[in-house]
Amino acid sequence: MAILPLLLCLLPLAPASSPPQPATSSPCPRRCRCQTQSLPLSVLCPGAGLLFVPPSLDRRAAELRLADNFIAAVRRRDLANMTGLLHLSLSRNTIRHVAAGAFADLRALRALHLDGNRLTSLGEGQLRGLVNLRHLILSNNQLAALAAGALDDCAETLEDLDLSYNNLEQLPWEALGRLGNVNTLGLDHNLLASVPAGAFSRLHKLARLDMTSNRLTTIPPDPLFSRLPLLARPRGSPASALVLAFGGNPLHCNCELVWLRRLAREDDLEACASPPALGGRYFWAVGEEEFVCEPPVVTHRSPPQAVPAGRPAALRCRAVGDPEPRVRWVSPQGRLLGNSSRARAFPNGTLELLVTEPGDGGIFTCIAANAAGEATAAVELTVGPPPPPQLANSTSCDPPRDGDPDALTPPSAASASAKVADTAPPTDRGVQVTEHGATAALVQWPDQRPIPGIRMYQIQYNSSADDILVYRMIPADSRSFLLTDLASGRTYDLCVLAVYEDGATGLTATRPVGCARFSTEPALQPCGVPHAPFLGGTMIIALGGVIVASVLVFIFVLLMRYKVHGGQLPGKAKASAPVSSVCSQTNGALGPAPAPPAPEPAGPRGHTVVQLDCEPWGSSHEPAGP
Repeated sequence: MAILPLLLCLLPLAPASSPPQPATSSPCPRRCRCQTQSLPLSVLCPGAGLLFVPPSLDRRAAELRLADNFIAAVRRRDLANMTGLLHLSLSRNTIRHVAAGAFADLRALRALHLDGNRLTSLGEGQLRGLVNLRHLILSNNQLAALAAGALDDCAETLEDLDLSYNNLEQLPWEALGRLGNVNTLGLDHNLLASVPAGAFSRLHKLARLDMTSNRLTTIPPDPLFSRLPLLARPRGSPASALVLAFGGNPLHCNCELVWLRRLAREDDLEACASPPALGGRYFWAVGEEEFVCEPPVVTHRSPPQAVPAGRPAALRCRAVGDPEPRVRWVSPQGRLLGNSSRARAFPNGTLELLVTEPGDGGIFTCIAANAAGEATAAVELTVGPPPPPQLANSTSCDPPRDGDPDALTPPSAASASAKVADTAPPTDRGVQVTEHGATAALVQWPDQRPIPGIRMYQIQYNSSADDILVYRMIPADSRSFLLTDLASGRTYDLCVLAVYEDGATGLTATRPVGCARFSTEPALQPCGVPHAPFLGGTMIIALGGVIVASVLVFIFVLLMRYKVHGGQLPGKAKASAPVSSVCSQTNGALGPAPAPPAPEPAGPRGHTVVQLDCEPWGSSHEPAGP
């Protein structure tokens, strides 16, 4: 009994002397492999057939691989509280949606792989919280839009950004320019048609830029390219060199790509897509002297206009050149015009004044400029007094009285023709258009002997009804050319340029010979010949009338025959009808004078001989009574 109190005293001391047990970890998800015995912890579930992120993940894991599954969405709670996660792979799933803030707790994450999914856009909140992200792989998705603030949280730490194999037509270039630590930028296999100048000027650590297989026709020289040695291929490049890949683009090989032609490179597969003279040629085989540009030429401008104050006005200016000129407008006061509350400038060279004021009148200047030069044209606008107010209850239809200063009368034919003659641009004396008909015109120009080394002449023309410019290349010894396939009844603007070799620079250059405006004659319609649709309709109507008339005549004949024969009694015949013979059957005892009996023919007995007496119907003979 004395031992029991001693045992009771030792029991409370036993738990205190035992070593502490480690905390239990979360169970490993089914079909996954978990490394929890040593740090760092990892959960590996590649190709496990998962339809969603497993909810029983160990939140202490530093590596989570969920590639090659069927996960369709990443929810806010799927990765919550995984603050120690360093590497996350969600490659080759079917992810269409990433919830805003789904990665908000992954502040230590350094690599995120979302390639091979079905993302169509990336918003500003979907990558929020990734303040230490260094590698972001978004290739092989269906991305068509990338928000300007999508990369804000990782802009200072991101080193590798892969956006290849998507459907991107535009990019937030300003946001990409803030990625100061990026080393590799993959933009290949997208739908990019242009890159703004200076887009990469602040990417001082950029080592590789891939823009392969886009829709780029030109690549502007960036200040970054001028500071670093450039190579088109990575092999053998020094560590400080920038590797630029741009193959598979429809490059327009003109003077804007001379800087790219001067790159140190190994053999590559780039080719020129335009202009026609260089189309299909190997990019590196084209000499620098063949990368030429053409100065702009104004081919169409609006005639002088007069509008009352308060009404809109549209001024048009069209120019051609290589590269395509940019058109700007200068007001009569010398101010450069752009989009404002009263004016809108369109890329096609049209300036629209929404509401005109009396002070807007004057000479507007159209300036067309490109890398080879600029051209100007003047357009006159006259702003008159506002029109008088119209009375709502006015029903007068009287014509305006002579001498009324406020009366608006249509101009006469003589004044209209004089106005057209005054507003049409003067035809250059060096270029003449003669013998023009409805669909053809003969263009002539003088000999250009003062210009040495002429290789060819180029004719550029278009009609006033459209902006499609047509080119014709003419041999250097020609002084005329017959234009065919013109549209009848249209006005054409035409310019002739001389293509020659500049002796000072050795480059190919162009010089305008002159311009002209002409109109084709309207097409003549032959008199008295109906159009094919009209003739076909007439024949169908006539044929239908004949058929209807034939049916009506047939029905009329049937009705007449019915009326003629339908009134007779059945069994009665007219007196004039032919008489037919009728035979009556007798037994030999009837008639006034029966004929003597004929000898009985030989035959079997027991048979009666029947005599038939025949006489004409209608005679006076009547059968005798019994």
